[in-house]
Amino acid sequence: MLSLTPVSLSEANAFVARYHRHHKPVVGHKFSIGCMADGRLVGVAIVGRPVSRYLDNGLTLEVNRLCTDGTKNACSFLYAAAWRAARAMGYRKIITYILDTESGASLRAAGWKCAGLAGGKRWTGSRRPAADLYPAQMKYRYEQSIDERSF
Repeated sequence: MLSLTPVSLSEANAFVARYHRHHKPVVGHKFSIGCMADGRLVGVAIVGRPVSRYLDNGLTLEVNRLCTDGTKNACSFLYAAAWRAARAMGYRKIITYILDTESGASLRAAGWKCAGLAGGKRWTGSRRPAADLYPAQMKYRYEQSIDERSF
């Protein structure tokens, strides 16, 4: 049986560093949630401000990292918990991005909706990193919100 546990950013980042397929740990967050099974940490969700400044309206959060060790249902469990926590804190919307090669099944199982293709393959502009921080692929944005018309 899966259960939730609070985790610090350093603990969540250590889990991401060990298990995530294509992303590195994050610098900051609003909160992190852990998923436990049989007394061990099997997944984490790190939730923070939206990376896109256009979506950072003070009422929206982004699941910046979601990572599990492959435990069945842990991803959808964490996505649902992240939305419940954000909503309880007064946020009205939560978003995340997945690669176009990922199915999104866990997000749909947690009740999230696909908002379509988002962004480009790489960062652009003067602040772009020297080396890609993630795979150069298109992404899909998924979201949950209290009132879809208000965003």
